[in-house]
Amino acid sequence: QVQLLESGGGLVQAGGSLRLSCAPSGHTFSNYAMAWFRQAPGKEREFVVGIHSISGRTDYADTVKGRFTISRDNAKKTAYLQMNSLKPENTAVYYCAATASNYIHYDTRSYSYWGQGTQVTVSS
Repeated sequence: QVQLLESGGGLVQAGGSLRLSCAPSGHTFSNYAMAWFRQAPGKEREFVVGIHSISGRTDYADTVKGRFTISRDNAKKTAYLQMNSLKPENTAVYYCAATASNYIHYDTRSYSYWGQGTQVTVSS
């Protein structure tokens, strides 16, 4: 059974930074593509960023390009989301997701494993 443990959310002022971590357990981390999604109140869960399992290729939602960076350390079995220049509209619950496919997927249905979510609140 794969479990994803997230950490790193919190409250930050606009323009600040946060780093989220996602540590899967129970599977071979390097074989799974990872992604971060977010869900704001009253909105659907949306794709933020993903990273290929082996090549490390990444893809970002247009709204976060240049400000967010996803990375993975296969030796530590941890994925990271560095968020800089945060804006109030980035406030949401952020979810880590994993799929046994090597490739990045943009829809929630393609991911079999999810973290519990971590709240990110950006004040103006």
